[in-house]
Amino acid sequence: MPYPEQLCAPMRKELTSIGFTELKDAAQVDATIPNSKGTLLLVMNSVCGCAAGAARPGVKLAIQNSEIKPDHLTTVFAGQDIEAVAQARKYTLPYPPSSPCIALFKDGQLVHFVERHHIEGHSAEMIAENLTAAFEEHCTAVNS
Repeated sequence: MPYPEQLCAPMRKELTSIGFTELKDAAQVDATIPNSKGTLLLVMNSVCGCAAGAARPGVKLAIQNSEIKPDHLTTVFAGQDIEAVAQARKYTLPYPPSSPCIALFKDGQLVHFVERHHIEGHSAEMIAENLTAAFEEHCTAVNS
């Protein structure tokens, strides 16, 4: 049974308020990830403490402070967007399912992945540093 929307809404807003688009079902995931041009960041959001304490704040820091950013920002919510999460996990293979997790795609191909065990016990700043380095490696600078 999915988590209640009233529980998840504030956690969703942490990402949508900084420009993330929610993918709510498998069809949206399939229409978005493999067909993306340029870079796409996918955050598999979660209600857990490491999502609240490190993943979402780390993503927010990286997006706000990086000069180079992904072209597209997307999110699915584990424990609520059941169908979308299951489909998104197909695109993050060979990594095992975990949430939260963060995936960076380039032209529809997975190029960087941050698993839960790389989030849990780490600071938001460490997550932001990891993502910023991935953005610098895989994303194109704006106005370059």
